[in-house]
Amino acid sequence: MKQYDIVVIGGGPGGYVAAIRAAQLGLKTVVVDNLINKQGRPALGGTCLNVGCIPSKALLDSSHHYSFLQHDAAKHGIQTANVSMDVARMIKRKDEIVSNLTGGVAALFLKHKIDWLKGTGTLVDANTVDVVAADAATAPERIRGKHIIIATGSRPRHVAAAPVDQNNIVDSTGALEFDSVPKQLAVIGGGVVGLELGSVWQRLGSDVTLLVRGDQFLAKAETAVSQEAMHQLTKQGLNIVLGAALVATKSTKAGVTVTYRVGSEEHTLKVDKVLVSVGREPNTDKLNASGIGLQIDKNGFIVVDEHCKTNLANVYAIGDVVRGPMLAHKASEEGIAVVERISGQAPHVNFNTIPWVIYTQPEIAWVGATSQELTAQGIPFHSGSFPFKANGRAHSLGELGGFVKILAHAQTDRVLGVHIIGPGASEMIAEAVMAMEFDGSAEDIARTVHAHPTLSEAFHEAALGVAKRTLHI
Repeated sequence: MKQYDIVVIGGGPGGYVAAIRAAQLGLKTVVVDNLINKQGRPALGGTCLNVGCIPSKALLDSSHHYSFLQHDAAKHGIQTANVSMDVARMIKRKDEIVSNLTGGVAALFLKHKIDWLKGTGTLVDANTVDVVAADAATAPERIRGKHIIIATGSRPRHVAAAPVDQNNIVDSTGALEFDSVPKQLAVIGGGVVGLELGSVWQRLGSDVTLLVRGDQFLAKAETAVSQEAMHQLTKQGLNIVLGAALVATKSTKAGVTVTYRVGSEEHTLKVDKVLVSVGREPNTDKLNASGIGLQIDKNGFIVVDEHCKTNLANVYAIGDVVRGPMLAHKASEEGIAVVERISGQAPHVNFNTIPWVIYTQPEIAWVGATSQELTAQGIPFHSGSFPFKANGRAHSLGELGGFVKILAHAQTDRVLGVHIIGPGASEMIAEAVMAMEFDGSAEDIARTVHAHPTLSEAFHEAALGVAKRTLHI
């Protein structure tokens, strides 16, 4: 039986990053992972690299270029005619990107001498794991580790009213593989994944309807941001229906009939495809948790403390299988913190400075508290906001929608939250995270020189706005 310092179950952004950091610290490490890619081969990188973050961004980028040529190129003096989209080539490009990146992770494993066992990891006890090969043709391989890190990630949640067949009714994985642009697409759910993939196919010509169960669009976001997003995305052509409760779907060769209810009124919608995007659920059902006494909550999440320790000695859990946001970068940071703590260090993951990003057009990003949260908690604050329509670089890009909003404590001026909707939001939010991580104030940001002309000047001006001294509005 092979012995390891660290056994990581799961090869996604939490697991593989934890393994690399463990190897850097001199710990003998193995990763057990059961993912099989669309080519039928084992692949590292988890959902994120294979059927999540990376492929969706590839399609978003392709669809954005296509939309630009159709609607905005002429403003730049670029004359285009008969622009068309080769969906098969777009999907091939996406697959090439995925292959390059997952192959890169495998190369990093070789570099750091990390073992990779291809199969499903099942816990035998707090130090022992059985690895069942994907084809189950061979007997399980038993390995032991001084410490075990569970990083098995999550999968799309399905609903009985819309049974996924990955043909007419798909989840996020299936929506990455359409071989043509559906004329009509219904998206069940108005969260991040539904918005991003709905945007991809809407830009390519699909008539997209988002059925959002709640009465508020992007309820977790700053209210002003969600309102601006609703305005911008509706203007682009997304049909967003709030308060829509799914009743049933009926799939035929001709397409899908979706029945939903808004209030007391029932509606039907006939579409070619349906994307079910109602959240994700943790992959904890194959761990043998009950067999060894690993504590799982009623929603399937592994119960951990602030250091990601489970109720079993030497067993940790990170990423989508534990509390907190289901975000790849959160999983990675937890993985790093766990192995550093095992090595005797004292790492810390600040959940208050984990950024959120939605890669629509315009992009949406935020970190920290919203104004509605601060108001509910009775925390006094001041806010500063600056629109991109007053930013020179945004004018040169032709992307004038959106704004930056900064919330700072009324007494200390410490930054409590930053909310951005507009061009470059996904990159700009890093400056906000840095400021908050070091307990920076709005004045600190306002006194920091920002290059001209850049989009980040809007961030600078919003900080000035906290003290009511913006310069360009």
